[in-house]
Amino acid sequence: MTSVEICPAQPNAFSLLAEAALDRSPVGGWTHNFYRYPARFSPRFAAAAIECFSRPSDLVLDPYMGGGTAIVEGMIAGRHMVGNDLNSLAAFITRVKTTALMKGEIAAVRQWAAKKIRTFNYLQPIDDLRFFVDPIKTTNLTLVRARFIKKLVAAALASITELPTQPCRDFTKCIVLRVAQWALDGRIRHTPLADFREKLRLMTDEMLRSIQGFGERALRSGGGVTIINSDASRLCESAVFQNGSQKASLVVTSPPYPGVHVLYHRWQVDGRRETPAPYWIAGCNDGQGGAFYNFGDRREAAADTYFRNSLNTLKAIRRVMKTGSHIVQMLAFNRPEDQLPRYLHNMQEAGFSELPICGRHRIWREVPNRKWHASLGGKTHSSREVVLVHRTI
Repeated sequence: MTSVEICPAQPNAFSLLAEAALDRSPVGGWTHNFYRYPARFSPRFAAAAIECFSRPSDLVLDPYMGGGTAIVEGMIAGRHMVGNDLNSLAAFITRVKTTALMKGEIAAVRQWAAKKIRTFNYLQPIDDLRFFVDPIKTTNLTLVRARFIKKLVAAALASITELPTQPCRDFTKCIVLRVAQWALDGRIRHTPLADFREKLRLMTDEMLRSIQGFGERALRSGGGVTIINSDASRLCESAVFQNGSQKASLVVTSPPYPGVHVLYHRWQVDGRRETPAPYWIAGCNDGQGGAFYNFGDRREAAADTYFRNSLNTLKAIRRVMKTGSHIVQMLAFNRPEDQLPRYLHNMQEAGFSELPICGRHRIWREVPNRKWHASLGGKTHSSREVVLVHRTI
């Protein structure tokens, strides 16, 4: 089979994709709830795109992987997944969600939960924890609703260093990250410390069951993964694509949205004060503003910077794809009447041709659980996502 012969794996591929896109079920299953990444991709949509437009053992790419939804679903389906993201937090989360733990590592995490969680309290001497508190990455965690949780998180991070392996330590950091997000991000009321400790215990059990189930299924399916933490415009420089011997049979992704700014790198605590605390807990570097992750600044009404950056990344994505392969995207626009034509022009310039879905060019869906933009604005343009399917030419 030559690369030009690539076609949907199922004759009813477009109808299945449309049905999955319109599904409003809550995100769940496998390791998807390890962290509530903003504007999360629908697992059912990602799974349908992968099933319909690729075959087992194919290389499938998500160049803006975010929390790794497509990566998880692709591994379960027996694909070799390549996930890329500019955000180091996204790389950390996806790596944890796709790294199976050995039996000894699972036992070590269970022992950590049984012995350590009950010892986390606000009375621990600050000098014992100072090494584990980054003053830059804990900005605004001295506020009333956050400072008690901050100390417990520091105690948890101190205890994690005793775990035996790096995957074991990263997994446990992700538990703390998930519970700290629950306790701090967007909370109206203070989270009691007893509730925080109880949530840690429950989340440890839940996440261990999930990673065990995921590991067993991914092993049976033969799925694999490569994680890249880079600008998508530099994909050709990554080891997996560098010599040109490997190319993607499918790209399934949700890129940054023109004119819609999402806080991929911050939590909002105590009255919507922003904190980079996720990077503190995960042990990742950030130091970037929102425009860095969104291709442009929200104050730029025309979004010219976004479209320049988008074109560069789309050209880079095309270079690592087989001719005749597909790219399936879900995205939203602040001003679809002018931004959608500009985006489609970029796609054409980069070497893609749009395909109709179910006899029409595209489908739209209402975005469920819209935390990432002002819900008070009601059904704004950016509250609707569109599905685009293109073929490489």
